[in-house]
Amino acid sequence: MRVTINGEATQVDAETVAALVTQRTGRALSPDGTPADGGRLGLAVAVNDEVVPRRNWQATALTEGATIEIVTATQGG
Repeated sequence: MRVTINGEATQVDAETVAALVTQRTGRALSPDGTPADGGRLGLAVAVNDEVVPRRNWQATALTEGATIEIVTATQGG
């Protein structure tokens, strides 16, 4: 399906936010949205201007034409 991720139109085959995050990061996720490897992910996701809580990533379906923002936490000053 065609979606827009961080302002860029792209084709994805992910059906949920969790599947999209897994595809983009290469890391498997637990059902609660945390990395299965026990590490930190440092991401926030919004779909159509609504922040999706990590615990809802598995249940949040993506739809054709959705606008998705994936924000990565960084440190620095």
